[in-house]
Amino acid sequence: MTDAVIYHNPRCSKSRAALELLRARGVAPRIVRYLEEPLDAGGLRVLLRQLGIPARGLLRTGEAEYAELGLADPALGEEAIVAAMAAHPRLIERPVFARGERAVIGRPPERVLELLD
Repeated sequence: MTDAVIYHNPRCSKSRAALELLRARGVAPRIVRYLEEPLDAGGLRVLLRQLGIPARGLLRTGEAEYAELGLADPALGEEAIVAAMAAHPRLIERPVFARGERAVIGRPPERVLELLD
């Protein structure tokens, strides 16, 4: 399955579990360690389209950068949030599994299986 990609943080138990589930079903996704290979704003916009969610839906609100950058402000638009995630990839929810034109956030990890049908 060459069109499968997991945006992965090996230090995250949910991310490790999602990758394990995929491998157990014979899926060998391309692994993007997004903290080491951050997505730019364009890549994030593509991912958001695949997910079908607004940028806020991909934000990790518990990260220090979320508070430091004032991202809770409802007046912030999509582009400001995308720019913040591009500059601070720790703000991106994980794991994200993309296949073809669709993607899911792997929380719980079993959600990645939705794209295998």
